[in-house]
Amino acid sequence: MTLTFGIYPGGHLTDDPETQGPPDDPARIVAALDELGVSLVRGYVHYADEPPRVPEAPPEPVQFATGHRRLDLVTCFRSDNPDLTGWLEFLRTQLRRHGDRLACLQIAEEPNHAGLGGDGGSPVVRDAVVAGVIEARREAGRLGLDVRIGCNSTLDFDPAQEFWTDLGKRGGDEFRDALDYAGLDFFPDVFRPIAPGDLSEVVAAALTGFRTQSLAAAGLPGTLPIHICEHGWGTGPDRPESRQAEVLALVVDLVSAHATTLNIDTYEHHALRDANSATPDPLFQLGILRDDYTPKPAFATFRDLIAQLA
Repeated sequence: MTLTFGIYPGGHLTDDPETQGPPDDPARIVAALDELGVSLVRGYVHYADEPPRVPEAPPEPVQFATGHRRLDLVTCFRSDNPDLTGWLEFLRTQLRRHGDRLACLQIAEEPNHAGLGGDGGSPVVRDAVVAGVIEARREAGRLGLDVRIGCNSTLDFDPAQEFWTDLGKRGGDEFRDALDYAGLDFFPDVFRPIAPGDLSEVVAAALTGFRTQSLAAAGLPGTLPIHICEHGWGTGPDRPESRQAEVLALVVDLVSAHATTLNIDTYEHHALRDANSATPDPLFQLGILRDDYTPKPAFATFRDLIAQLA
């Protein structure tokens, strides 16, 4: 089974001036994307009660959806308002605005996760996911767009799978029928250390568990494709660049090996470039390019994997 490959072309964003890295250089980003041969570029837009600090990440993500590349757009939900009228109009606007450049529209970001980067802190996010998926599917049909509508989560270690069970109950068959894919964000050996010898087993278990436990709890069938929406491994002190390349190859090879049995059809890396290569925190060094756009070993590794498996 072949895979579709994508990447987030920006860097980690921060308000802290001490950790701010160089600004994006769109021309150098496009050159790197061309060399990699990815089909998708991932971008984030925010619907929020207050004006978001970063309305788009990276700025104007559609500018990188050129040639054969199309946009995988994440619509983050940062609102506590139970009236979802504005949210649904926001989703319709994204579909109308981006049209044929849009390959995927993800409804909310990590709605099971209330920490950094997740939408799970909103008390109405689950309703926003269900209503958003259904309305986005309707609008895409009205517009005649060839776009996949999906939602995602982080790994869920809850034996009861309360999040996915509840999502399936709230949405029912209408929600399940409207979904074109379910996405997984996971960063093994970034937030929780994993011994090198255990990484293959952990990754394989994570992929399998997402299908057989999480998605099954929502009543989502095996025919529904899985997207690996975010995966990366940050470099830094005691985290060598050579190991980043090894981890990337290991995870992509495992995704490919399980692609047919688990129906995984997409892998997207996070991210193209470090936010700040001088900052020791690996979250600022998730890129396969350093912040000056020089390549780490993982860049060539990813390029070669794409040529082999896409």
